[in-house]
Amino acid sequence: MSAPAEEAGSWRARARRFAEQELRPRAEEIDRQDRLPREVAEGLAREGFLGLGIPEAWGGRGGGATALVGVLEELARGSAAVAVELAVHLSVCAQPILTAGSDELRRSYLPRLARGELLGAFALTEPGAGSDAAGLRTRYRRTEDGFELSGTKMFTSNGASAGVVVLFATRDPALGGHGISAFVAPSGAPGLSVAQRLAKLGLHGSETTELVLDRVRLPAGALLGQEGDGLRIALTALTGGRVGIASCALGVARAALDEMLRQVRRDDADWKRQLLARAYAEVEGAAALVAEAARRKDLGLDYLLQASAAKLLASRAAVATASAGLDLAAPLGARSGAEAERLYRDARVFPIVEGTTEIQELILARALLESPDGSSV
Repeated sequence: MSAPAEEAGSWRARARRFAEQELRPRAEEIDRQDRLPREVAEGLAREGFLGLGIPEAWGGRGGGATALVGVLEELARGSAAVAVELAVHLSVCAQPILTAGSDELRRSYLPRLARGELLGAFALTEPGAGSDAAGLRTRYRRTEDGFELSGTKMFTSNGASAGVVVLFATRDPALGGHGISAFVAPSGAPGLSVAQRLAKLGLHGSETTELVLDRVRLPAGALLGQEGDGLRIALTALTGGRVGIASCALGVARAALDEMLRQVRRDDADWKRQLLARAYAEVEGAAALVAEAARRKDLGLDYLLQASAAKLLASRAAVATASAGLDLAAPLGARSGAEAERLYRDARVFPIVEGTTEIQELILARALLESPDGSSV
């Protein structure tokens, strides 16, 4: 086994132990209270998960995409909400700061993100701009010493507890994607506030919030990249984020498959065996795509197509497997608080977050059509 593979295996084993000891026993509590217990957050930091993918030179724990997807899958097997919170923190907050931030921004935020002193958030979606990332209405203008931002962000994961937010705003909506820039803002910036915490069908415990920016003043050094780089930074982050979210969906699918296996062992009627077999095939197919997307990312290869395919199939596998598991566990499994019921609610969110199923299909079709040989690999 190669050194990177050994490292990824070690991270996965650590996450599996943490999920079994800390998450599974508290999954129902996290779901019911819709809060992440302080002890769990401290455990994520203690185990080093919050610094995964951040180079040691910037205060992190190193590790690549293959290590991260293994950790997220295992954590989601215990609690999808915890895994999603970690995925957002690393994939769409820490990574844009790492890849597009100045050394000053990296020094200011990456070590603190890695230690768990700060939780990271990503604010792109708006009330009128979801799948169309270029349609932002949050505005920024230059000031004598930096920038001023005003607008509203919706469905911001980790928004209420975040210590730092990667924000996107446009200089002029008429410019479309060319007018968008990316900024890093501390949560305590004057004018930046949480308007409401949004209730969701599933993933309870993973915060989803509405943020209001009322003339938020940021220094010139808060800019990620150059002015006008925002859309590129957002789309790059989302491609990586989709691999992470696919891993979380895969973890839910595996948890649902575990539940199905327990049910079928108690009653192995042929139709139940067939449900189990179909679920297994779907889960393993999704797992192969997640692994391939992570492998290509680690090698520095283009992985846009694989990321979208992984997100598409892992989301579908999660919903199909959790639905079948709910059928097998009914009627008791359909009770509020039952594991099968919680897994189904969690699974049903994944076709929507980090780019809907329909968006993934459009991305895949475009990538295939633009590829000279029709494979985009």
